[in-house]
Amino acid sequence: MLHARNERAPLPPARPEKPTAKTPPTSAPPSVREGGAPGAKQRDPFFDNAKYLTILLVGMGHAWQPLQDDSRTVEALYLAVYAFHMPAFIVISGYLSRTFTGRPHQIRRLITGIAVPYLVFETLYTLFMRWADNPDREFSLQRPGFALWFLVALFVWRMTAPFWHRLRWPVPVALAVGLCASVTESISGDFNLMRVLQYLPFFVLGLQLRPRHFEMLKDRRLRLLSVPLLLATAVFSYWAVPRMNQAWLLHDRPAAEMGVPSWVGAVMYLALFGCALVLTAAFLTLVPRRHMWFTALGAGTLYAYLLHVYPIKLSREFDWYDMAWVDHPASRVVVTLLAVVMMTALCSGPVQRAFRFVMEPKMSWFFREDPVEQARARSGAHGGGEQPDRGQDGRERERRRETVSAGR
Repeated sequence: MLHARNERAPLPPARPEKPTAKTPPTSAPPSVREGGAPGAKQRDPFFDNAKYLTILLVGMGHAWQPLQDDSRTVEALYLAVYAFHMPAFIVISGYLSRTFTGRPHQIRRLITGIAVPYLVFETLYTLFMRWADNPDREFSLQRPGFALWFLVALFVWRMTAPFWHRLRWPVPVALAVGLCASVTESISGDFNLMRVLQYLPFFVLGLQLRPRHFEMLKDRRLRLLSVPLLLATAVFSYWAVPRMNQAWLLHDRPAAEMGVPSWVGAVMYLALFGCALVLTAAFLTLVPRRHMWFTALGAGTLYAYLLHVYPIKLSREFDWYDMAWVDHPASRVVVTLLAVVMMTALCSGPVQRAFRFVMEPKMSWFFREDPVEQARARSGAHGGGEQPDRGQDGRERERRRETVSAGR
């Protein structure tokens, strides 16, 4: 009896280990992306899909612009698209910039990926317009050409990202900045500052979003509501065509230039901001979350954004829209399809490889060596070669450290 009392109870059987965030449920190592090589950084297909579909809307909107005078339907579609396509693109840009803290390699990417392309393409655009329209057109790097304002805005927004991370209420503050800009007549036209400030809240909102917010958009009920909502927006836009100045949607001028009192301009700005958020959410609920045939094209949207400027301007400067075949309802469908094909081609891998020397130059000669990166390289060399890839867990830990250092 005593012996039985002192005998230890047998240990319970080991429980099977549950997959956690630190233990991937699959046998594949976390550093291997689907269809990729070990160590490749994993991309979320949802955001690449969203970027591709948004850049299609950009190209379609620019292609529709000359058709508006002859078709109320086209103008209604133009209004509906312009109500949310740039806000959606900017929110995604802000979300993808949320780890920007001003570290040396991030500053290099900012300069080589945004500042240098702006200088190059603004110069090319000036030369192009001299050839196509005005031989006396002056160089004015402070006056962004057609669509190039977005590079200026993205540079400014990303540089200020650490500042927004430090604030307790970043989105209301950014919204107040945009609201004040919308009623201020004295803001300079240099670098399209009016647009930079009025679109700022969308970028700051993107900075504050987290993966769980996008997970909420998976709800099937929201997806079912999004289709009638977008259709209702198109119907409302058709009604609004003769009643609303579409310049409100461009966010490039103050209320006084729109011929209304400041308080009306402020109310309109807030209303458009709310509408843009609702429509952006509706649009994102419809974006596929799995790998699609166009997912890889999402990495080339900035190429398409900058390069589509020239076909669009050629079509206007050389009066392609005055050709007889364009003045027909079916031709507007053809123009739309041509815009889709053009933007898709400009996002493609061959185009990216051909223009990478301009869009993503290395420019190692331009920057000082980062002591931290040099130390890491030396430690990797002393450790017997290349350091092992940290995988998804390591990248997540680094992202958390960046977030903490940014004051979150």
